[in-house]
Amino acid sequence: MMDTNGTGPDPVDVARRLRPALTKIYVAYFRAAEHSALSGPQLSLLQRLDEFGPSRIRQLAEAEGVRMPTASNTINQLERAGLVSRERALDDRRGVMVQITDLGRQRLELVGEERTKFLAEMLATLDDANLEHISEVTDAIDALANAYTQRPEPRAAL
Repeated sequence: MMDTNGTGPDPVDVARRLRPALTKIYVAYFRAAEHSALSGPQLSLLQRLDEFGPSRIRQLAEAEGVRMPTASNTINQLERAGLVSRERALDDRRGVMVQITDLGRQRLELVGEERTKFLAEMLATLDDANLEHISEVTDAIDALANAYTQRPEPRAAL
């Protein structure tokens, strides 16, 4: 089905077709991830800190779409595990910046490898033609994911 402008596929039609499969993949993927060293929220925060650098908890909460207490709790868990550290912001001594530690980067890499392996096992169940189709749309899926990833505000000096 074409979109209302007649220029391409209708996003609603694509969503109707894609949503059930994404839901099944999501459930299977995160069931396997339950045995991981990091929860989904912990992994997401570590990835954000690794990609964007030190941030205030408020910035992390906004970027992750969670409330401050939720982000703070996740940061506390990560800090107890030695995966993040907190330091006073240089530009505002009342502010606290959170940054990923070397151990946090190591854990992030390890968990990333585990999850890549599991996803590869899922993909290996496909025949060559379907695997090729998935390979061809990988950039589009990445663009969609990036369109919904909020970049945190410019960070204050550490």
